[in-house]
Amino acid sequence: MRTRTLGSTGPTVSALGLGLMGMSDMYGPADETESIATVHAALDAGVTLLDTGDFYGMGHNEMLLREALKGRSRDQAVISVKFGALRDPGGAWAGFDARPAAVKTFLAYSLRRLGTDHVDIYRPARLDPAVPVEDTIGAIAELVKAGYVRHIGLSEVGAETIRRAAAVHPIADLQIEYSLLSRGVEREILPTTRELGIGVTAYGVLSRGLLSGHWSPRRELGSRDFRATSPRFSGGNLRRNLELAERLRAVAAAKGVTVAQLAVAWVAGRGKDVVPLIGARRRDRLAESLAAESIELTPGDLTAIEQAVPDGAAAGGRYAPAQMHALDSES
Repeated sequence: MRTRTLGSTGPTVSALGLGLMGMSDMYGPADETESIATVHAALDAGVTLLDTGDFYGMGHNEMLLREALKGRSRDQAVISVKFGALRDPGGAWAGFDARPAAVKTFLAYSLRRLGTDHVDIYRPARLDPAVPVEDTIGAIAELVKAGYVRHIGLSEVGAETIRRAAAVHPIADLQIEYSLLSRGVEREILPTTRELGIGVTAYGVLSRGLLSGHWSPRRELGSRDFRATSPRFSGGNLRRNLELAERLRAVAAAKGVTVAQLAVAWVAGRGKDVVPLIGARRRDRLAESLAAESIELTPGDLTAIEQAVPDGAAAGGRYAPAQMHALDSES
């Protein structure tokens, strides 16, 4: 697989990364054996960037990754970890904590769960409104100096916060949702990251399944699947969004690829500074999405895609109103 460099100061990683969240959380039950096999398949295919969070399954995701990396060279993986989101025993969101002392505590636990002596990219999951971002980044910078962290990243923050963070320490990348149905990053955030030499790792490239080409309007979502309360997956919004996916399917068929492959290729084609994260939980879905790495989109393809799914065409917000404070970005 080809590689890309995260910003001007970040690591060189595979052109597509693997997001592990769904293997432990948010999308209902996952098969652990298949999840580990999927990580192995990704590594064997040349994927190096593996993204996790200490709050995914309340530590389960990091321990899953540790199991998947047993017997593998630590240098084969670039491990990206998000921290700061607080969960209660029932899994409910309980706010964010990015105080310097908490940052160091969170990392200590992550290193133990991951079974490693360093994290390649460490990032606050969201902005803590009670803590200046300068204090949080300064604490991570101390961990970089001590050798426990290699690079600093950000997640779901706006242009002003990006500038303030970058003034404290070089930032490798910003992780943020970016897809054909979520293009808000293009207005202020992407110009800012490019000005400052910061890469972008894009999650949600298949819009949490809406652009997978496999979603059925009759699919039932369990109580532990957050999409059950997502506006984009409800009622008329779902019908509208699946209509967009069908329009994209026609473009994909004309090119001889799948809907998912076209959606991933579109994000990957937004710039060499953008690395899509594939959120596959199964080997077959992973293989389908990884095939997008070799797809070259022509100007005609891009025009057809834009006509099928214009900017702003998605129906419904990313999160329900009650989830906005906990999960959405400041942008």
